[in-house]
Amino acid sequence: MIHNPNNIRTAGKPLEEASKVMVMVHGRGGSAQDILSLSNYINDKDFAFVAPEAHNNTWYPYSFLRPMQENEPYLSSALEVLESLRGRLQSDFNFKPTQIYWLGFSQGACLMLEFIARHATEYGGVFGLSGGLIGPPDTPRAYEGILDKTPVFLGCSDHDTHVPKERVLESEQVFKKMGADVTTKLYPNFPHSINEDELNIVNLLIAGSK
Repeated sequence: MIHNPNNIRTAGKPLEEASKVMVMVHGRGGSAQDILSLSNYINDKDFAFVAPEAHNNTWYPYSFLRPMQENEPYLSSALEVLESLRGRLQSDFNFKPTQIYWLGFSQGACLMLEFIARHATEYGGVFGLSGGLIGPPDTPRAYEGILDKTPVFLGCSDHDTHVPKERVLESEQVFKKMGADVTTKLYPNFPHSINEDELNIVNLLIAGSK
């Protein structure tokens, strides 16, 4: 395995005491500690936050728009990290899927959204910031499973340097077809970063999911 599933950082409440958990997935060149800093902006204090860290701080080597095999075996290893983490949260700490929330930025958002599509169930919430489903434009999106009204938020610039808005809108349609309650917001000429409005929407969706 390329990525170490045990290379995880935590913040917020201890996992044993938290009533919900948010998995935070960092972007290319980022770190678990970087993405965990966003936990300071989550208003709900009942969360444990867990963030896996990629080998050499990159989940896969090329653009998420390239043919998937070009990003192998890194991509499969990265998806396995999230699957392993979800399994441990459920088996070791007894979190139900509805108590598990997911947040990713950039490459981490792409990885997390692809994982959610492949492992669909009713989660507490899914927040993809500057990301979209993985693969070239003609990728068949034949995902099985139902997201069953899971709140999904997709936020991105309308002229993002890495993420075309078409992919964000395609991802929106895929998640809607899978039964998610999707909120999408494209920010005019915004840089490839996270903004205050996105964090406000995340907090609103968390508050509404109780």
